[in-house]
Amino acid sequence: MKSVRSCIGTLVVLVLFRVGEIAEACSCSPVHPQQAFCNADVVIKAKVVGKKEVDSGNDIYGNPIKRIQYEIKQIKMFKGPDRHIDVVFTAPSSAVCGVTNLDTNGKKEYLISGKAEANGKMHVILCDLIMPWESMSATQKKSLSQRYQMGCDCKITRCATFPCEISAPEECLWTDWVTEKIIHGRQSDHYACIKRGDGSCAWYRGVAPPKKEFLDVEDP
Repeated sequence: MKSVRSCIGTLVVLVLFRVGEIAEACSCSPVHPQQAFCNADVVIKAKVVGKKEVDSGNDIYGNPIKRIQYEIKQIKMFKGPDRHIDVVFTAPSSAVCGVTNLDTNGKKEYLISGKAEANGKMHVILCDLIMPWESMSATQKKSLSQRYQMGCDCKITRCATFPCEISAPEECLWTDWVTEKIIHGRQSDHYACIKRGDGSCAWYRGVAPPKKEFLDVEDP
C-alpha cells in the first residue's frame, strides 16, 4: 500500500511538472505573411553577425532580466523608422518565445520583422515573421515593397475547417490548411490580399503590380 501511495505521489508530481512545462511554452496563432508584415513595426532584410546574452534591467522582484542581443547588418528596410537597425533583442529561451537559432556567421540573409525599440533597436519573438531570405517565394519578396502594405486595411480570415466563409467584403479567406493540410501553402507563398476601389478586398496573385482593372473591381 505504501508503494502504491508513493507511485501515485510521483505520478502527481510528474503531471504537475508537465502542466508547468506546457504553461510556460510559447504558443503562436498561424498568420499569413501579409498579416505579420502589417502587424510589425519593423520589417528588414539583414545578416546576423553576432550574438550575446545581456542584462536588460530587473523584474519587480529585483531579479535581472536576460535577453539575447543579436548584432545585425541591415541590407534593406521594407517598413520601419528612418534609420538603420543595428541590434535585435529577443527572450533568452524559445519557451518564452525567444528566437534563439539564427545563424551568426554573417553569411545567411534573413527577413526579420518585429517591434521597434529606441536608438536603432528592435525586439522579436517566435510569432513574428522571421525566415531565411532564400526560402521566400518571388511573390513574397516582391510583396514586401508595396503589395502587402496595400492590404493592411484588409482582414485575412483563416479557415480551419470547412465550411467557412467571410463575414464582410473587407476579408480574404485563407484556406491553405483545409485545402493543402499545411499552414503555409499556395495562398501564403503566392497571394496578397489587396484592397480594391470599392473598398472590398480580394486575393491577388503574381509578381507584377496589380492591374488598374483589378483595383477597379475585377474578379481575381
